[in-house]
Amino acid sequence: MDHFQLRDGVLHAEDIPLTRIAEEVGTPVYVYSRATLVRHARVFREALSSVKNPHIAFAVKANPNLAVLKVLSREGYGADVVSGGELVRALEADMAPKDIVFSGVGKTDAELLQGLEADIGQFNIESQEEGRELAAIAAAHGKIARCALRVNPDVDARTHEKISTGKAENKFGVPIHRAVEIYSTLAALPGLDMRGIAVHIGSQLSTLEPLETAFGKVGELIAELRAQGQTVTHADLGGGLGVPYKAGEVLPSPAEYGAMVAKVTKHWDVALSFEPGRVIAGNAGILLARVIRVKRSSNTSPFVVVDAAMNDLARPAMYGAWHDIEAVEPSGAKSISHIVGPICETGDTFAMNREMDTLESGDLAVFRTAGAYGATMASSYNSRGFVAEVLVDGDKYAVVADRLAAAAIMDAERVPDWL
Repeated sequence: MDHFQLRDGVLHAEDIPLTRIAEEVGTPVYVYSRATLVRHARVFREALSSVKNPHIAFAVKANPNLAVLKVLSREGYGADVVSGGELVRALEADMAPKDIVFSGVGKTDAELLQGLEADIGQFNIESQEEGRELAAIAAAHGKIARCALRVNPDVDARTHEKISTGKAENKFGVPIHRAVEIYSTLAALPGLDMRGIAVHIGSQLSTLEPLETAFGKVGELIAELRAQGQTVTHADLGGGLGVPYKAGEVLPSPAEYGAMVAKVTKHWDVALSFEPGRVIAGNAGILLARVIRVKRSSNTSPFVVVDAAMNDLARPAMYGAWHDIEAVEPSGAKSISHIVGPICETGDTFAMNREMDTLESGDLAVFRTAGAYGATMASSYNSRGFVAEVLVDGDKYAVVADRLAAAAIMDAERVPDWL
């Protein structure tokens, strides 16, 4: 459930008509619903009620907006970060250092030290090489790094190949058949507190079976490590639970996920961590755009050209992803259209031959389920600026990220004096 609903013929974000936001802030603009974020955060936590003291770290990469992170911080969420910049954002949003997990295959020495100095809760080590580097940095600074070893279970998540992370050919984690050897090696190093195992097999999973298979392998690994005399007190089960992008689409619910986790892990005797991202933020946001013009041809469906583009919402161009597209003030008429942006790329296409609300020049439209992997993946391609972001809370709203004009981006560039 989300809080973007029609009222008196106009689509609202909670109690605010989107027409008002378009008039006062302009388009394109991302709009987030605080009530939806809170509801999803609580539903996910309730789904884990059978798990003792679960640690939930929001995947900041899904939506790093400070206001969004602040909402989740107040719901008791920590952060899963994958860069030094995301770590800074999590701390700025008042997420406790002990509740921050640092993941990612390419942590630099500077980022490892940044995490150590912040005294974060856990590093998810992605390779033996990274573990050795972290141990040396920690020992040199008189610190101890709490760590989990991320394993690659070679499980096909059955999701898009570009967001699959748990197959043998993916870059993430260490091969699970080498995990005992690598864990034992790292556990012997000064500077490291090897305390657990981490796994994450992909994003936007539409079935629980791959997760259950991966978790089963992790359970076997934990037992094997303990049999070898290693200490394992924590397990990070990652994220990846999918959300419906199409109206009527049914995916596993957080409650079904929680029941599966409780069943698979009941004998593990570890503290469990989770890294939800999309399932919290996805349906909590929309991208609001305005139709520039409708380009008609006798040989094809009309091209509805909107002022949002692939630089604002990259998922359709990058993954061929679907977003429901709706009129803000639907007339009831339906037609088959192509929805495209203004960028000079054929890939700047949001939908082809889509039966949907009829849109005309000047009409407002929304791209649903844009609260995750939307604004955070934006670029300034074609010298376009960055769109504004708005957070709605009941009958009030605030701009939580200013629109960044192309000229402001250009201000960061320099022309050498020899030109």
